[in-house]
Amino acid sequence: MNANAKMEKLKARIKEMESTIVAFSGGVDSTFLLKVAHDALGNKVLAVTARSASFPEREFKDAEKFAFEYGIPFRTIISEELELEGFAQNPPNRCYLCKKELFNKIKQIAKDEGFKFVVEGSNYDDLGDYRPGLRAIEELEIVSPLREVGLTKDEIRLLSKEMGLKTWNKPSFACLSSRFPYGERITEEKLKRVDKAEQFLIDLGFGQVRVRYHGNLARIEVKERDFERFLDKQIRNSVYTKFKELGFVYVSLDLIGYRTGSMNEELVNKD
Repeated sequence: MNANAKMEKLKARIKEMESTIVAFSGGVDSTFLLKVAHDALGNKVLAVTARSASFPEREFKDAEKFAFEYGIPFRTIISEELELEGFAQNPPNRCYLCKKELFNKIKQIAKDEGFKFVVEGSNYDDLGDYRPGLRAIEELEIVSPLREVGLTKDEIRLLSKEMGLKTWNKPSFACLSSRFPYGERITEEKLKRVDKAEQFLIDLGFGQVRVRYHGNLARIEVKERDFERFLDKQIRNSVYTKFKELGFVYVSLDLIGYRTGSMNEELVNKD
């Protein structure tokens, strides 16, 4: 089934819902899903975005701006993941704990305000990585329409471009808590350090970036095409100086480059 056929299937699926809340992060997938849902159901759709220490302000502003531009009803909730029992210790099921808390709050809104469904934007490719958050989504009976119809990330980007969505080529984003090795305690101060480090690289013109936190060492992941930029001494020095200011002692460039779920590689290696 091609992307356009999947799109028609998606539209039909959403129309069946009659009303829904979209868990909206402002990323490529949830933006696409929200736009399709709003086109199908109008104001019977509510976008809900969670604010937390793991969610950079730039991402929140992107989400808020999109909803405002398209006239989509928008709500903000506070996610208190650092206060969840066990979350700050960063266990392998960290994402499960977070999603369970977040979607319980969204489901309560749906119950209180009469929305029939809650949907979220994971795509078909997400089935190929270790994602304990998907278990929480299934347990709470949250609908994942993009996965249901088999839409991949590349297809979502293609369809988003055809729809004129600015997010079609937006870099992928995962919450800042994913930058830490399992077992490394997560604190608000560490999250802010990583956020500032990534923002600095973004301001330098790097697109897809991750700053992985390994104690006093920062491991930078960028796309392979951006490797050569680090041959520029001025860029290397500015990155090193900034990261030292943020509290890192050592700064390294990952030789494989950006990939999703690189912190999950240690789980594979332990098996």
